[in-house]
Amino acid sequence: MFTTPYGLISDENHQKAKQIKLLICDVDGVFSDGRIYLGNQGEELKAFHTKDGFGMKAIMQQGIKIAIITGRQSNIVENRMSALGVTHIKQGVENKLDVYHSLLKELSLSPNEVSYIGDDVVDLPVMQACGLGIAVNDAHPLVLQSADLITHTKGGFGAVREICDLFLQCHNKLTTTQGKSE
Repeated sequence: MFTTPYGLISDENHQKAKQIKLLICDVDGVFSDGRIYLGNQGEELKAFHTKDGFGMKAIMQQGIKIAIITGRQSNIVENRMSALGVTHIKQGVENKLDVYHSLLKELSLSPNEVSYIGDDVVDLPVMQACGLGIAVNDAHPLVLQSADLITHTKGGFGAVREICDLFLQCHNKLTTTQGKSE
């Protein structure tokens, strides 16, 4: 077993994590708690955790790319992810597996170099196709059963940061990372 600040993971998952060059993330239920706030004027609000933003920037500094694949279309997501430096933002996607395969080709990566974090059954095809499929702690039961790794943290409360910290720890960069909360 491999010890992380969040708990233990298997040696197999530790070895898989060491190979990751691209982290693909769903949004709702992963970066947020899954709730969407709608105002009286039709405005949509989501809450993002700064811990996730710091972790994302830290792994990007280490050369790990990040992509977003989400079924919903939202200016909020575009603005947040662009502000963090994410360039592969795919929204309004019905077939996430097609986008996954496009990213592999575009970035010249093999499946074992890719990790995906999700929370619902629409995430399963990509989770099962990549090298390290991750479910947030409060994911749908079928997703939890299929995941290689389950975060200790719930979606919207730093689950992405937990995974970023794992990748940093795999490369001995967890305690030397510099930057600011985003």
